[in-house]
Parts: sequence; C-alpha cells; structure tokens
Amino acid sequence: MAQQAPVIFVMGATATGKTDLAVHLARELPCDLISVDSALIYRGMDIGTAKPEPAVLAEAPHQLIDICDPAESYSAAAFRRDALAAIEASHRAGRIPLLVGGTMLYFKALLEGLSALPKADEAVRARLLEEAEQQGWDALHRRLQAVDPEAAARIHVNDPQRLQRALEVYELTGRSLSELWAEQQASALPYTPLQIGVEVPDRALLHERIARRFHAMLEAGFEEEVRALYRRGDLHPGLPSIRCVGYRQMWEYLSGNWDYEQMVERGIIATRQLAKRQLTWLRGWEGLRRLDACDTQLYANALNLVHDYLR
Repeated sequence: MAQQAPVIFVMGATATGKTDLAVHLARELPCDLISVDSALIYRGMDIGTAKPEPAVLAEAPHQLIDICDPAESYSAAAFRRDALAAIEASHRAGRIPLLVGGTMLYFKALLEGLSALPKADEAVRARLLEEAEQQGWDALHRRLQAVDPEAAARIHVNDPQRLQRALEVYELTGRSLSELWAEQQASALPYTPLQIGVEVPDRALLHERIARRFHAMLEAGFEEEVRALYRRGDLHPGLPSIRCVGYRQMWEYLSGNWDYEQMVERGIIATRQLAKRQLTWLRGWEGLRRLDACDTQLYANALNLVHDYLR
C-alpha cells in the first residue's frame, strides 16, 4: 500500500523557479508542501535564502521552514525523520505530500535511507594492507568468508580495495558490511515518488538569473538582515547557518575582510558554484522527469506529469 501512496518531488538548482512551480501545483491539487532546503530551516534568515514571501506561505504553507535558530545545527538524519513524519501526516489527511527544494543530500537521504557505515580508518587500513602483503589477499578473502560470506561471494579475491573495506567495516563495527547495507535498504523511502527536475538548460541564462536575484536580495535589505545576525554575538562563520551561500560572503564584508564590491562578486560566484554542485547531483539522478524552467508550458507540462502519475 505504501508504494501506491503518492509523493511528489520538485527539485532543481537554485534560481530555477522550483517554489513557483510547487505553489502552482498546490493551487491545482490537494498538496501539502514540504521544504527540502538546508537554509530555509533557519529563523531570521529570510532574504538571503530566498524564503517564500509571507503572502505565498499564507496561501501555500511550507513545512520544515523556520524550524531552527541559526545557532543550531540540523542534519540529514533529522530532515529524514521530520520529512517522513510530514509525509505520513499528509497521507493520513488524504492529501499529496509535495517536497520541494534544492538540497540534494536531503532528497538522497530520504530516498535511500542513511548509511551506518563508518568512516575510513587509516590505521586499520594500513594494518590490513600489511597483513595482505605478509599473508596474501587469499588469506584476507578467507577471513571475509568467515565473517561476511555474502560480501565474500560478491567481492573477488583480486579486488583488494573492496575486500579491504569490507574487513575494515567489520573490524570497526563488529557487524558485516552486508548486514549494514541491508539495514540501509530497509530504511529506504517506502513510496515510489514522481520526481520532477526543473532546469534552465542555458547555463549563461542561469548565471544571469542568479546574479539578478542576488542583486534583488541586496535591494530587499539582505545586508541589514545579516547585520542583525552579526549583532547577536553568539553566531560565527563556523556554524552551518552562517556558511550558507550569501551569508558567509556578507559576514566577511561586515567583519571588514572584504569591501562591498568583493562581497557582491563573491556572493554571486558562490551561488553559481552551488548551482553547479546541484546540477552535478541531478545529472545522473535516476527516475528524474526533467522540465525546462523557461518553457511557457512549464506549469501545464508539470500538471500533466502529475495527473499521469496519479492515474
């Protein structure tokens, strides 16, 4: 039954019009909007994050916006927990959860679950490599067969990198790689979502939109917004909130490290770099239905995709 319950994703790079599309769909369909944005979670950070205007939020409320103080941190695991709760609440109300945003790590965590695999341990890796040199990779493969026969069946004796990693995971956790992978797969999203990607195919045009929006933020009072955060005294550039694109550059300007022109230039460049990272995520995204943000039929095309999906 969970596989049949509808869930819609609207994702894309910054400045592609994701929010406008999501709000339009919410006007046509009984959708509950859920934000998938690691910057919109912060209270008091409205202009620089391009948070939807109060009138827009009044018409189409977004969940998972304004849920954290800028002094707090918020993880992909916390997002996954909160998003799943919001999706389930929407389904119980007989509505359609529509998740919209550009934080691809959050989308990935929601879709695939979170891995419990440990980070690489150089000391363990060095010891395993030394043992392989002394005993041979055959001996290490036999050791893997004893603790994780499923992984040993998948990993060839002549694949030292994967063999080393499987043994490293077991030594660090006391659990097999196969067991940990199975847990992650079991925690994957129990729905089959419609995934819509909003794109501006012309990179120069996307850069133009980014620059135009950054200047509009400045005209809307972005500097004073960050000054208010700066004056608090408990925030600093090491926090995830202040590392957000635009805020970090404005913080450097307010700290006297850059002049105004440098702040503007570097803020726009940083936003372009963010868009490039988002596009890299989306390039190989499986199951993505891509729509041109500049197409005059964008809303109609998206609505047709949704109707086909719901049927």
